[in-house]
Amino acid sequence: MPLLTVHCYAALREAAGARVELELPAGSTAGELKRAVAEQLPDHAALVERSAVAVNRRLVGPTETVGPEDEIALLPPVSGG
Repeated sequence: MPLLTVHCYAALREAAGARVELELPAGSTAGELKRAVAEQLPDHAALVERSAVAVNRRLVGPTETVGPEDEIALLPPVSGG
């Protein structure tokens, strides 16, 4: 299985670190990636599930395919005032 590196930003980076590495089968989707990251970081699963996924600096939906050659990022929601 290919090894994917997922870069974490904002609150997720503070909670889980700069990156997460995981193995997923070829042809996995962004939705499957989020589920795998949430399983790897159970204390932060809710934050992962609310996060957007960017692949190669483009926001993608849950059915977008991801692979080891992609730059993958999890972008948690932000709030402020």
